[in-house]
Amino acid sequence: MRNNYKSVFDIIGPIMIGPSSSHTAGAVQIGRVANKLFETIPPKVTVHYYGSFAQTHRGHGTDYAIAAGIMGFSADDSRVPLAPTIARKRGMDLRFVEEVGESPIHHPNTAILKMTDGTKKITVAGCSIGGGAIEIRAISLNGVDILPAGPLPIVIFRDYSKKMANALAINADLEEKAPFTRRQVLRAENCDIYVYDIQNKMQPDTIAYFENKYPNIVCL
Repeated sequence: MRNNYKSVFDIIGPIMIGPSSSHTAGAVQIGRVANKLFETIPPKVTVHYYGSFAQTHRGHGTDYAIAAGIMGFSADDSRVPLAPTIARKRGMDLRFVEEVGESPIHHPNTAILKMTDGTKKITVAGCSIGGGAIEIRAISLNGVDILPAGPLPIVIFRDYSKKMANALAINADLEEKAPFTRRQVLRAENCDIYVYDIQNKMQPDTIAYFENKYPNIVCL
């Protein structure tokens, strides 16, 4: 069994706008991951729900939670219940689709977000595992498929220079400041993509260090 929870607070759940830690707070976190990967608010988003999310998303606030996360709101932001309206006022084409059948990532609380601006296309497949905690089980960055272990934190570094020195530098930094359990190296047409499954929760100062030092890094 994988250790999906990093601390007791993952089990208790976060401070949040309800009603549900898994269907609301967890959905916010999935949306926030999408926001970080897209690096801005995407103009077009289609959210595909599976399992319990497909059956109860309206009543449990999953729609406004996902929309809030996509805009970068936190789970306790007072704007969370108004997020779909805010998103559409900002020009976002936001749609929700209830899918029938088993989740492609094999979890009953699944949301798959497909985002595009017409050129950039990013897909995030996440599931809410309880207490506001989530797993990200699949990512597609402009056609490059990434399969992380699932539990956060995950670090993704896109090296457009394709220099081995950059890979060695970030490997050494992570081993010292945020040890990882697994590394993947993917080759895209215009960059090398390094994906790290991080062992423990990253502190804000650690995240700031990596974001300041390495352009094109995303700390999820």
